[in-house]
Amino acid sequence: MNRTPPTTVARVRLWRWRRNPLRRHSDVIEAWIVLATWVVAVLGGVVAGLAAVQTADSAFSARQAQVHAVPAVLVDGAARTPTSGTGYDDGRVWASVRWTDEHGGVHTDQAKVRPGAPAGSPLTVWTNRAGHVVSPPVTGAAADLQAALTGALVAPSAGAAVWAAGWLVRSRLIRRRMAEWDEEWRQFGPRWGNLSGGRG
Repeated sequence: MNRTPPTTVARVRLWRWRRNPLRRHSDVIEAWIVLATWVVAVLGGVVAGLAAVQTADSAFSARQAQVHAVPAVLVDGAARTPTSGTGYDDGRVWASVRWTDEHGGVHTDQAKVRPGAPAGSPLTVWTNRAGHVVSPPVTGAAADLQAALTGALVAPSAGAAVWAAGWLVRSRLIRRRMAEWDEEWRQFGPRWGNLSGGRG
C-alpha cells in the first residue's frame, strides 16, 4: 500500500498585505492594527522613557535648589557603636549638631555622624528652608544613573500598556471574524456534500 507523502506547507509571510482571493477586509484591518501597535508601542515607550528621565532630572534639580550645605559642629560626643535596626544602616550614628544660618540664627537638630566623633567636631550638614537637617540631594553621576533607571523602567511599561490595548482590539477582531466564518459555514456547510460528489 502506497502512502501519500506528507505535504509541506510553506508559510507565506506578510500574506495580509498581499492581494489574494482569500484575504478579507478584516485581515487588512488586523494587519494595520498589528503594525500600528508595534509602532506606537516602540515610539510611545521611547517617548515615555525620555519624559521620565527629564522629569527625574527636574525633580533632582528642584530638590537641590531647596536645600543647601552649611558648616556645623557636633554638640555632644557621638556614640561609638551604631544602634542596630532593621532598616538601612550606613554605619553612622545619630547625634545633635548645631549651626548658624546666614542671618545669624542658631539651629540645633539631629544628623548622622561617624561613630565616636568628639563634641565640637566640625561637619557639613544639608538643611532645608525651614532650618531642618535633611538628606543630601542626589547629584552628578548618581542623579544621572537614577534618572536613566527611571526611564528604563517606565519605557517598557508604557510599551506594554500600548501592546495590551492593541492585543485587546485584535482579539475582538478575531472573535468577530470567527463568528462571521461560523455564519458562512452554516450557510455553505450543508451544500458541501453535493459539491464534493457526495449525497445531499
